[in-house]
Amino acid sequence: MKVLLINGSPKANGNTAMALNEMIRIFEAEGVETELVHVGNKDIRGCIACHSCSTKGKCVFNDLVNETAPKLEAADGLVIASPVYYASANATLIAFMDRLFYSTGFDKRMKVGAAVVVARRGGTTATFDELNKYFTIAEMPVASGRYWNNVFGSTPGQAEADAEGLQNMRILARNMVFLMRGIALAKAEYGLPERETITFTNFVR
Repeated sequence: MKVLLINGSPKANGNTAMALNEMIRIFEAEGVETELVHVGNKDIRGCIACHSCSTKGKCVFNDLVNETAPKLEAADGLVIASPVYYASANATLIAFMDRLFYSTGFDKRMKVGAAVVVARRGGTTATFDELNKYFTIAEMPVASGRYWNNVFGSTPGQAEADAEGLQNMRILARNMVFLMRGIALAKAEYGLPERETITFTNFVR
C-alpha cells in the first residue's frame, strides 16, 4: 500500500511538516509506503479552464502537477496538509489541487483521503472543509481521527507542544491504514461499485 502526502506549507520543516511526519511514522510502522511532495514553496499557477487536459490527458502547464499525477494514480491514499491563511488553505496548494484533480482522468474512487490543517489559532475548520471537498467530488472515502484534523503552532516547532493534535495525527494515520486495507479486500471480493454515466444539470438554460 502507498500513501501520497502533499505539504502545502512554504516551510519545508515547519509545523505542517511536523504533523505529516507524525503520520509518516505510523504509516512506515504499518508497512505502508509513503511519498511526500512539497508544494507550498513552488511557483504553481492556477487553472485557466482551457480544457486542454481533456485531449492531452495532462495539464497544459507542464510543472509539478503533471509530475505528481502518476504518483496519485498509484497511491491508495492521499493526505493534503495546509497551514491556514485568512481562514483558507495556502493559495499555492489550492492552485495545485485544482489542476491536479481536474486534469487527471484516471479513476480516483475508493482512494482514501485525509485533510490536515495547521494554524496559530483560528480558521482551521473552514480550511478543513475546503480540503475535504477534493475527496468528496472524486468518490474518495474520507478518513477521520477522533477530532478535526487540526494541529496548532505558530513559529516552526511549536506544534510539538500540541500533544492532542499530534496524537490525532497518529490516530488518523492508523484509521487510514485500516480503511485502505479494508477497501483493498472489498475490491478483491466485490470489485468497485457500479458506475453510472454522469448526468450534468445546468441551472441556466
